This record gives sequence, structure tokens and C-alpha cells, in this order.
Amino acid sequence: MIERLTAMAAVLAVIAAGCGSTGAGSSSSTSAAVTSPSELAPVQGRYAPSIDPANFVAAIDNRYFPLKPGTGFHYEGVAEDGTTPQTDDEIVTHQTKKIMGVDATVVRDTVSSRGKPIEKTFDWYAQDRDGNVWYMGEDSRELRHGKFVKVSDSWEGGVDGAQPGIIMPGDPQPGQEYRQEYYPRYALDQARVLGSGGHVKVPYGSYKDTLLTDETAPKLDPGVHEHKYYVAGVGDIKEQTVAGNHEQIQLVRITH
Repeated sequence: MIERLTAMAAVLAVIAAGCGSTGAGSSSSTSAAVTSPSELAPVQGRYAPSIDPANFVAAIDNRYFPLKPGTGFHYEGVAEDGTTPQTDDEIVTHQTKKIMGVDATVVRDTVSSRGKPIEKTFDWYAQDRDGNVWYMGEDSRELRHGKFVKVSDSWEGGVDGAQPGIIMPGDPQPGQEYRQEYYPRYALDQARVLGSGGHVKVPYGSYKDTLLTDETAPKLDPGVHEHKYYVAGVGDIKEQTVAGNHEQIQLVRITH
């Protein structure tokens, strides 16, 4: 009896191995079909990313860009002049905003200088099934003459020619280039994964392994390069402009 069962198991195993629709075969096939962020959000040529609401998930749990509602990321640093102190408080809200049929997570971002808010922004993010986190738009306002005024580089995917881009790939690999936002004449940021950022120490902690990206906007801010360092399970820990100005911020605490 045992021999018959063993023989039958062997036959079933052979059949399963040859059938692409079974568990292991399906997983392998799905993995091979994953599209590179460089193809999903290309930096060259006509830009018209495919946004299918059915391809997005509710939670943003990308290991390098986790956005759990109720979490606060708090940064300190200096403005573009390299001397003026500033803080940046990013709060992942429990709110969502429907953009191009996708429920995007709302992040409230407040930049302050010497204790006074100078910029308030609502950023909108969404994650697809492959783990790519898409930047769906932003409503940004700056303090001018005592009032917060909406700035020209505010944009929303699907409105007035603006299109979403990828803020963090699901599986970042050195050399990947991708568009982060697309709003002609106003917002054209793009990024490139450089690879390991090595050991980085910030007020919040010391990290042996980091991911380093380079962000640019060649058509709007030629010559400006911003390096960003990410840690798996934490997120963005440091941002530093390495060419064009002297802006820098570092993670000092995370709240829940």
C-alpha cells in the first residue's frame, strides 16, 4: 500500500511540475512577468503610464517606503543656503484620496523654519501589486506675505496633463531609472537607484546597510542632484543635495 502511494505521489509530482498553472509554476511565471519600474515610468519618450485601479492594494508596505497610517517621520536639517535651520514633519494620515480610480494614502508634510511653518503639503501615494509605490500628486502651499498660497508645482494625476510616477520601486536594483512625477513645465522629478549607500548615522540611529538614490529634474533644475538614503523597515532616513544647493535633512524620530 505504501509503495502504491509513493508511486502515485511521484506521478502527481511530475504532472504538477509540467503544469504551469499550479502553485509553484504560477508563482514563478508571475515573478517573471513583473515589469521594471524603468518601463512602467520611463524617463525618456512619451509619458503615459498605465494606471489600473485593480492593480493597486490598500496598504503601503514597501520595505523602503512603508506608510502605516498614524506614523510620523520627523526630520531636522538646513535649507538650501546651508545655514538656515528647518524641520520637516511627515504624518501618514488615515485619510485617502481617490485619484485616477485609486485610493491614495494622504501624507501631511509640514516644513518649518525656526519653529514657524513655511510650507504645508498633502502628498498622495499608492502601492501596486508588485510593491511599487506611486506618487499620485501633491497639494503644496507656501507662506507668502503671511498667507499660505498654493504653488504652481502642485499637481494631481489625471488632471491638466499631470501623470503619476514611481517614488520607490518594489524591488530596487542599481541602475533603475524612473519618473517620479510628471506635470509639464512644473514638476518633472526623476530618480536613479545608485545601489548601496553604505553605513549612515543619523540622530534616529546608526545603519550599516542603506539604499541610495539620486533624484534630479534635468529640464527644470539642471545641475541639481539630491541623494536620498533609505533603510529597510524604516524608510527615508537622510536627504542631502550634493550639487546645486546645500539642503539637507536627517531623521531624528518616528512617532506612532
